[in-house]
Amino acid sequence: MAVDTAEKTRVLSESVALNPLDPKDLIHTFGMIGVWVILFAETGLLVGFFFPGDSLLFLAGVAASPVADAIFGSGTRLSLAGLLIGGPLCAIAGAQLGHWLGARYGRRMFDKPNSRLFKREYVAKAEYYFQKFGPAKAVVLARFIPIVRTFLNPVAGVLGMPARQFLIWNVVGAFLWVDGILLIGYLLADQIYNAIGDKIDRYILPVVAVIILISVLPIFFEFLRDRRARKRGEAVAVIATATAAGAVDAIRDAVDGDDDHQQGGQHRR
Repeated sequence: MAVDTAEKTRVLSESVALNPLDPKDLIHTFGMIGVWVILFAETGLLVGFFFPGDSLLFLAGVAASPVADAIFGSGTRLSLAGLLIGGPLCAIAGAQLGHWLGARYGRRMFDKPNSRLFKREYVAKAEYYFQKFGPAKAVVLARFIPIVRTFLNPVAGVLGMPARQFLIWNVVGAFLWVDGILLIGYLLADQIYNAIGDKIDRYILPVVAVIILISVLPIFFEFLRDRRARKRGEAVAVIATATAAGAVDAIRDAVDGDDDHQQGGQHRR
């Protein structure tokens, strides 16, 4: 009886002490089910944007490795197959829900004042990426951008992206994002443990920052390409304008020369 009471007290104290923004706490407390739920919430519910999706996936990959128990505590190792299959499915389902809500309720979803949890700039940023890169590319790239991956799904519904087209690119983006970061964590787990032991929570932010930086490189290159194309377009426009102006001047000179010739002929007569 005393043992049961002590165990209940321990579980209760751990639940009270849980930090929902700490991925290590989330994995240790809720395991694989917690990872699935958070992936669904972050991609499908507007209130889920503050969850640590990238760092959670990275640590979940570490938690599926042979060194999981040494880092997170005994009995916390997760199933790699369960994460690689269930993770993307939950992210896909969440994003489809977000798209459906956007298509169903339109801009009324975002018709609310700024608060600590909601900023209109989040919606504006999602719309910018959608318009900038086009529907397909935006849905895939948004997976790797915190906050944008939450708001772009309903924005895609609001802007009329067909559900079937959204599903195709939603699936592509979900597997690239979820399984990509999971496998990075899984493959690097042994080296990380040998280097820093069980103090991974001290280094998780820099590691995830590098992952995010690598993942947004396609967006950076897209910006550069667009900027160069815009500059080329401006240069072509300048050349065309100059050419047109030169042609006009040449025609004017020719007309003026013809007028002078005709006037000279009249004087000779």
